[in-house]
Amino acid sequence: MARHALYAILVCLSLAACATANAPSPQDAFFARLGALCGQAFRGRVISTDSADARFVNQTLTMHVRECEADQVRIPLHVGEDRSRTWVITRVGAGLRLKHDHRHEDGGEDALTQYGGDTTAPGSAERQEFPADDFSRALFLANDIPASVENVWVLEISPGETFAYELRRPNRRFRVEFDLARPVTAPPPPWGSD
Repeated sequence: MARHALYAILVCLSLAACATANAPSPQDAFFARLGALCGQAFRGRVISTDSADARFVNQTLTMHVRECEADQVRIPLHVGEDRSRTWVITRVGAGLRLKHDHRHEDGGEDALTQYGGDTTAPGSAERQEFPADDFSRALFLANDIPASVENVWVLEISPGETFAYELRRPNRRFRVEFDLARPVTAPPPPWGSD
């Protein structure tokens, strides 16, 4: 009898190992959650209370999960009539990369653009963190904003509830939450889009 119990335990452990080996990584699960939002737009509001966020508080904030490819999702962020910002999430190796694509109204790149970073930990299907990469730190120093070299950006998805974007560093936290339960009409394309 003990022999059968041992066999049953070994079979269960083998099946569990196979299931774990085939389970998506936290980054893959997170990326799939992004893809599920493709084509939809949502309104958001600033949750943080830092006075530096005042220019966002009274604006209509709209995110639009506009372009979804196998390895990249582009999410324009509209701040009132300003269509200069796009979050770009890309699969890289075993992780994810977040970049901020900033454009002028004529489509040209802003001097402060393409900053962001790669995940350095697995995170979860709900939350991914992106510490500033070397390119971003050099860009911030070149543009005389040394406080930003310690930036960490966070994206969170609670399906059917909220999408959150957060920036944090010592003495600074900016957070916007978007209501996924209430899609809105898609806004115009971001500046610089084809």
